Amino acid sequence: MKFMKLGSKPDTFQSDGKFVKYAVSDLDSDVTIHVGEVTFHLHKFPLLSKSNRMQRLVFEAAEEETNEITILDMPGGHKAFEICAKFCYGMTVTLNAYNITAVRCAAEYLEMTEDADRGNLIYKIEVFLNSGIFRSWKDSIIVLQTTRSLLPWSEDLKLVGRCIDSVSAKILVNPETITWSYTHNRKLSGPDKIVEYHREENVIPKDWWVEDVCELEFDMFKRVMSVVKSSGRMNNGVIAEALRYYVARWLPESMESLTEAASSNKHLVETVVFLLPRVNRAMSYSSCSFLLKLLKVSILVGADETVQEDLVQNVSLKLHEASVKDLLIHEVGLVHRIVDQFMADEKRVSEDDRYKEFVLGNGILLSVGRLIDAYLTHCSDLTLSSFIELSELIPESARPIHDGLYKAIDTFMKEHTELTKSEKKRLCGLMDVRKLTGEASTHAAQNERLPLRVVVQVLYFEQLRANHSPVASVAASSHSPVEKIEENKGEEATKKVELSKKSRGSKSTRSGGGAQLMPSRSRRIFEKIWPGKVESSNKSSEVSSGSSQSPPAKSSSSSSRRRRHSIS
Repeated sequence: MKFMKLGSKPDTFQSDGKFVKYAVSDLDSDVTIHVGEVTFHLHKFPLLSKSNRMQRLVFEAAEEETNEITILDMPGGHKAFEICAKFCYGMTVTLNAYNITAVRCAAEYLEMTEDADRGNLIYKIEVFLNSGIFRSWKDSIIVLQTTRSLLPWSEDLKLVGRCIDSVSAKILVNPETITWSYTHNRKLSGPDKIVEYHREENVIPKDWWVEDVCELEFDMFKRVMSVVKSSGRMNNGVIAEALRYYVARWLPESMESLTEAASSNKHLVETVVFLLPRVNRAMSYSSCSFLLKLLKVSILVGADETVQEDLVQNVSLKLHEASVKDLLIHEVGLVHRIVDQFMADEKRVSEDDRYKEFVLGNGILLSVGRLIDAYLTHCSDLTLSSFIELSELIPESARPIHDGLYKAIDTFMKEHTELTKSEKKRLCGLMDVRKLTGEASTHAAQNERLPLRVVVQVLYFEQLRANHSPVASVAASSHSPVEKIEENKGEEATKKVELSKKSRGSKSTRSGGGAQLMPSRSRRIFEKIWPGKVESSNKSSEVSSGSSQSPPAKSSSSSSRRRRHSIS
């Protein structure tokens, strides 16, 4: 830290108690000055030789036949006045980054200008500011912090503006040219690691300035960051990292603390949102996790609606990066808004083929589909209508496989045992059993919570897959309607079934053919609901059995009944 000493005489100011000070001299004090709660017994001559204002105050006191002067609006208070008074006496005083703002404002108040005395206090302070303070990174930050308590004096004297110019100019220099000290203790990992950190001790990171700037009060922080951002010379990722660190530094963690200081926290959130770099899908500056947490805080502290709307828009653009944990901190209605906004943006950009090429097969949409299915599984605040509405926001192209949706439906039915048959039917209507994997189908076929018709559908398509027939392939396709199943029955299907049977060799013979691949209970269910399809399936099996010349024999696996059960 830089400092400057003025004067050469020893400091002879002494105290008489806590609130009385006087200058030791052979001459008696001839003026009493009250500054705030402290009284100074001083001498007129040294004060009047340096201060135009003191000249007027002493003259006004003389007209009222008194030697007492009261100053109630001294910037910097009695401490700053004492330094100015000691300078008038020629005593040694030390100026540094912590007191120079107060002394400069006090000197301006006392009019300690060059017309009162050459080489006066204002002149000397300005020289020190320009040659020392503003050339130092740390000192510029400290002085900027002190200006806040001395407004509007510090603003009128352009101390605030000059500090901001000094700090922002240093932020924008090439890190390779930095020679001053700075604070950099952060160790980030995972999604918070926005800036690359270098292990080499002699390499200065791009965000070297973040921790020091984040010590500023939010109004000064906003002004510094506005200059940095508007310059267009700072990496947006570094700006986003500074904002994330500032939020972590100043926002309280507990909900109670947030709401107690709602007004100041509201301004802080609005400031951060104002400074956020523009979010887009192609380039990530702020993590979706950070944006979602900021959105939650903005709601708690009552931030302006436009601020919340901006955050919803930003979150929707980065929704594919979100985690279920981050979504669960929000109400279902807000999540619905975010997903709805995402789908609106997706519809708008989907017309650009180059964009689709960039995201490699629309991977963003698939990620959001998986995210919402997981959210539906873990959210305990969903009603039947909100579950269905949120699920229906996700298009079919985002769900090539319905395992996640099935898990969500099963979990919802498990937690809402009061659901009626019609409600379960509505719920299961969201799911296409043809898009379930083998593992999910096996689970669904034994799930007692599912409506019987859904279980039958699952069993039917399992049977088709088990036969390894073209019919099964068509039925299992996510883009083929059920009606195509019957169109593909015929001679070609029979021949391929025979080839499939032959390729399995003696294994098929030992298993006893295809006529009993489905448990007897399931067969009876099929006969009631889809008798034509079961008969057709059996005929195909008989053809296969005849071609392999296997004797009809019941296998132990097919004779056992499949039991429906639930897996928690």
